[in-house]
Amino acid sequence: MNLKDATEGKEYIIKEIVTDDEELDAFLFSLGCYSGETITVIAHRRGGCTVSIKDGRYNIDNQLAEAIRI
Repeated sequence: MNLKDATEGKEYIIKEIVTDDEELDAFLFSLGCYSGETITVIAHRRGGCTVSIKDGRYNIDNQLAEAIRI
């Protein structure tokens, strides 16, 4: 399952990040988004979703939400 399919308000543990872009992997890691970390979908939006990782909230697009497996 990926973040696009996640239920709002429920906490999940990231299983893996599926991208072919090393810069994107490094960026997600800098946000605290990596395997084993908890993530919560705050709200689904038309173009993506708002997530909470550690103490931060971020807006991510649908393509990125599909790359984050939970």
